[in-house]
Amino acid sequence: MSFLSKPNGDSDFTAADILKLSRNALKQEWSRLQDTNQGPRTMFKEFKEFALRGNVIDLAVGVVIGAAFTTIVNSLVGDVINPVIGLLIGGIDFSEFFITLKGEHAMTLEAAKKAGAVTLNYGLFINAVIKFLIVAFAIFIVVKQINRLKRSEAVAPTAPPPRQEILLEEIRDLLAKK
Repeated sequence: MSFLSKPNGDSDFTAADILKLSRNALKQEWSRLQDTNQGPRTMFKEFKEFALRGNVIDLAVGVVIGAAFTTIVNSLVGDVINPVIGLLIGGIDFSEFFITLKGEHAMTLEAAKKAGAVTLNYGLFINAVIKFLIVAFAIFIVVKQINRLKRSEAVAPTAPPPRQEILLEEIRDLLAKK
């Protein structure tokens, strides 16, 4: 008898069988939680502790900033870098570089898609690579600055020992000379 078989050995489950198994599993879990005094309140409390940890909040802030940074990078690539590259290679729109694999060749990518042609969009891929390199470079700069700050904190000079300790060391040294 396998894990997914009925007690009679049949492996064909109906929707009613699955509902019955699900209900039984939920009942067992609920009774286990009640027996160990871990009801929904404890689960909510654990979730609240998890969600309010500093790392989770930092992650949420990072995601929001990352989303905003993505729009800036998309604009930089689409509105600044690609026009310059296009101008250097003869005024061609960089995102319009594609190869038609199946169907009639069209002059633009949009026209090829409307015609139902299968295309290899290497210009869009190159755009994605440029965006990735910009984001990777920005992250590299941020990590480098964070590491530099950590090193400067570690190298920070220690405070001189208290005057009392210095005097005690001098007395010890004088006694050791005698």
